[in-house]
Amino acid sequence: MEFRHLGRSGLLVSEIAYGNWLTHGSQVEADQATACVKEALEVGITTFDTADVYAQTKAESVLGEALKGVRRESYELFTKVYWPTGPGRNDRGLSRKHILESCNNSLRRLQTDHIDLYQAHRFDYETPLEETLRAFDDLVRAGKVNYIGVSEWKASEIASALEIADKMGFDRIVSSQPQYSMLWRVIEAEVVPLCEKEGIGQIVWSPIAQGVLTGKYLPGQAPPEGSRATDENGGANMISRWLNPKVLEKVQQLKPLADEAGLTMAQLAVAWVLANPNVSAAIVGASRPEQVRDNAAAAGKKLDAELLKRVDEVLEGVVTTDPAKTESPAQRP
Repeated sequence: MEFRHLGRSGLLVSEIAYGNWLTHGSQVEADQATACVKEALEVGITTFDTADVYAQTKAESVLGEALKGVRRESYELFTKVYWPTGPGRNDRGLSRKHILESCNNSLRRLQTDHIDLYQAHRFDYETPLEETLRAFDDLVRAGKVNYIGVSEWKASEIASALEIADKMGFDRIVSSQPQYSMLWRVIEAEVVPLCEKEGIGQIVWSPIAQGVLTGKYLPGQAPPEGSRATDENGGANMISRWLNPKVLEKVQQLKPLADEAGLTMAQLAVAWVLANPNVSAAIVGASRPEQVRDNAAAAGKKLDAELLKRVDEVLEGVVTTDPAKTESPAQRP
């Protein structure tokens, strides 16, 4: 396993982070989820990412149980706040009330006394940004949180938060967690340049494009039984954007490139996002321990400029680059 600094912070994270968005508490039974976490630790992954909303809070509980007994200082624990975690109007968003209450609940479910990185899961247009940032800063000063990050924020929103933090003396954002893959590159035009300038690292999710970049979805054929594309609770709606013949045919053309590099298709996809120097870690999920090991093997793999160019040539015409695709709900959900 290789390690990188999270932005310009002093925190080191494993290049491959383990995430439990669509698995723990929903798709995968607790014992299988624990086996995946143990495998992650075995292959050198020390960074674990979750969120209070995953599986209606159950994912945090499963992760907390899976990490029980592991030396707390030996891993980095990330979670998030924003999406609804209850029926009340204040059980969502980035108000001071919801942030403080959600943090305490996450600590309880994760069975720990501190969160290494606490992230705003979306931008909240209904709460003053000053209120949100002060609440996060108070959690840092209370010792409950070590670092602050955001997920799926536009460059303009990140810039506004940095300006307020500098003016008010709050802790600065150190990370951004966007979707990023060979097929989804909306952060490259605006978010990455700003973050490089400001010392913010990317922790990217869905580097394998929900499994499409593994090559298992074939043009003209029905999705494999039991795959994510057939699971309405496992991301079928999100993956559908890529399940068209043009995209799937292009993805199949990546296989010779992966073979040349001595990588699986999934490893090529993960190594590709790690080739971006602003990326601190790539989050991978898994429903089986062998998937964890396969994805983790992408750590430290260097792709040369010629291979990266050929990837671009193969995927020309099917890559999404519009920065406007990064958006938060206009109102709290």
